[in-house]
Amino acid sequence: MELSLFNILDLLGTVAFAISGALAAMNRKLDLFGIFIIAFVTSIGGGTLRDILIGATPTWMDNTIYIYFIGVVTVLAIIFRNKINYLKTSLFLFDTIGLGVFTITGVEIGLQNGLDPIICITLGAMTGTFGGVLRDILVAEIPVIFRKEIYATASLTGGLAFILLNELGVNTDVIYVVTSLIIISIRLIVVKYRISLPNFDLAPVEKK
Repeated sequence: MELSLFNILDLLGTVAFAISGALAAMNRKLDLFGIFIIAFVTSIGGGTLRDILIGATPTWMDNTIYIYFIGVVTVLAIIFRNKINYLKTSLFLFDTIGLGVFTITGVEIGLQNGLDPIICITLGAMTGTFGGVLRDILVAEIPVIFRKEIYATASLTGGLAFILLNELGVNTDVIYVVTSLIIISIRLIVVKYRISLPNFDLAPVEKK
């Protein structure tokens, strides 16, 4: 596999989400098999959905190096689990990195397939968020994307920035770095300052 910046970032996102999935599984005290399943699904979930939608073979099926990476990273996460301090902070950090990196790979693949910019942005958001959605569902949590945290919005903002920079003719490698940093920065800022979207609930019905 050619190690372009795009491929390196794709592997980085895979590693980040594998660690995120492994941490979530260990936090739920799952067994060894469960940890590997959650790590694998978190890593390849978004990309697999993207590839199916565009009629392509999922990347991990064409390049088995992804499977090896996920396996090795998961083993290391298990071995050094006691070295990873502040579990929730670590989970948030790796999840944020995965979101930022996978969003840009999704948008880029959409552009490579000649799709409309709005579809490319959507593919980027799917690639960046769907693995985390599957992870949260499998460990019996409400997915972050469905809560009031700014998560999918950060991904969509990054995808829009990617398209705008691409239209301006900015160097592709620069776009990758800038876009991923935008997404990661948004997530860090909104969590640090507890910025969130409004949520709504049904008003209680008054009994007569």
